[in-house]
Amino acid sequence: MKNKFDFQPKLFTALRNYSKERFMTDLMAGIIVGIVALPLAIAFGIASGVSPEKGLITAIIGGFIVSLLGGCNVQIGGPTGAFIVIVYGIIQNFGIEGLAIATVIAGIILVLMGVLKLGTVIKFIPYPIVVGFTSGIAITIFTTQMKDLFGLTMDKVPADFISKWIAYFGAFDTVNPWAFVIGIISILIITLSPRLTKKIPGSLIAIVIMTIVVYIMRNHLGITGIETIGDRFTINASLPAPAPITFNMETINLLLPSAFTIAILGAIESLLSATVADGVTGDKHNSNTELIAQGAANIIVPIFGGIPVTGAIARTMTNINNGGRTPVAGIIHAIVLLLILLFLGPLTKHIPMACLAGVLIIVSYNMSEWRTFRSLMKNPKSDVSVLLVTFFLTVIFDLTIAIEIGLLIAMLFFMRRVAETTHVSVTTDEIDLSDEGEIHHDEEVLSLPKGVEVYEIDGPFFFGVANKFDGIMKSMGDKPKVRIIRMRKVSFIDSTGLHNLESLFRLSEAEHIHMILSGVNEHVHRVLTKSGFDKKIGAENICSNINEAVEKAKAAVQD
Repeated sequence: MKNKFDFQPKLFTALRNYSKERFMTDLMAGIIVGIVALPLAIAFGIASGVSPEKGLITAIIGGFIVSLLGGCNVQIGGPTGAFIVIVYGIIQNFGIEGLAIATVIAGIILVLMGVLKLGTVIKFIPYPIVVGFTSGIAITIFTTQMKDLFGLTMDKVPADFISKWIAYFGAFDTVNPWAFVIGIISILIITLSPRLTKKIPGSLIAIVIMTIVVYIMRNHLGITGIETIGDRFTINASLPAPAPITFNMETINLLLPSAFTIAILGAIESLLSATVADGVTGDKHNSNTELIAQGAANIIVPIFGGIPVTGAIARTMTNINNGGRTPVAGIIHAIVLLLILLFLGPLTKHIPMACLAGVLIIVSYNMSEWRTFRSLMKNPKSDVSVLLVTFFLTVIFDLTIAIEIGLLIAMLFFMRRVAETTHVSVTTDEIDLSDEGEIHHDEEVLSLPKGVEVYEIDGPFFFGVANKFDGIMKSMGDKPKVRIIRMRKVSFIDSTGLHNLESLFRLSEAEHIHMILSGVNEHVHRVLTKSGFDKKIGAENICSNINEAVEKAKAAVQD
């Protein structure tokens, strides 16, 4: 029996034929992914405006739930760079409590999307929108790291993009050369380390080396002024107790747009990550189960003070490349991070902020997709418009506005394209039947009696086309005795198209013009029947093919 809600976690399937050999490969992959996730979780947490352990808690609890309940065998869940901008903005405007409420609402939306089997719908988000907001987020992340990279002394960094850069230039005389050097060296280590080893992530190598160097500089060489995590945050190296989240309609209404953005962004990133993973492993993920798992993670994580969770492409690929093939690897990755938090958490206070800035600058560069962005600029103007609007709105305003307006513009362009592909033609003498799709005929040409006009609608008959059809009708000169509306190529009709058809029928009746429909498909016929239009026009005037319609028109002309 098919699962009604399409909820089939991959873990339970994987454990049916699990072996010791598979556990060993999952164990190694989980340990490596946990090590890779450590610096990223800390960096994403701090960049989002929360303390570093909140990033780790998100990766631990969120990663565990995503692997436990998810619809992808190799997906690794946790905080990602894509959420930095939206999370930081919510905290600035509504505080930590507002972020918790928005994340829970987003989790509920994700669960509902999975229950309603909308997993495949997310794949229809236009690619220029995805690239536009991803590249915009990358620029924004890069911008947020300038203070720590240069060690600038600033009371408060403005929230918006333009004001940030104005403030940076205004405080440029406070640059700390030591912080800048540490940041640049960190970037070089991350960039060059893959040439030496691909097993250990460059971000971890940079953090370990720079933390040791800065510790020696601060404590043995007397060099001060290099800010570390401990100077800015108090590290709590333990799992926090769950805290209740208070909801009311006022805060829900205020935070709903942000929650919707978190949900859409989380769905896109998670399913994109799962799709990429499928291409590498040859497996097939269950998108609806994955959405339910992501939703569950985002409902539970905020109770422990965490930030939004989604599937992380880089960590998922690390899992695959190191042999992970079941959700057990993801669970082990969460356990590894938990052990690091409990036993090594206090050491994170020595990590220099400039080094973390270097890590996030590399993350932003990898997110920027500048090559893809450049190639999309050669596409049709409509795609370029969606790309640029989404990009600039993300950078200058925020991600919520960017996604909403980007989707709106993309839909408008799509409707215009569909409207442009729908044509209305008028025939008054004879019809070419050589390319007839309704019925087979011996003759190639069908002659029309005098006083009969055939209007053929080629494509969907919806609100974007109805006015076009109406305009053609009004431009005609002499009025016919019979008007045949040929609808063999009308795949669907909406309320506006139906209204237009009814208006045409009333106008035809008033002018004593007989109206006949030809080639109406089953779906369109159901719409006409449900609306009662078949009774108005008469069921006998809805013909299955053009020959039948013309014969009926001949009889009407003679009458």
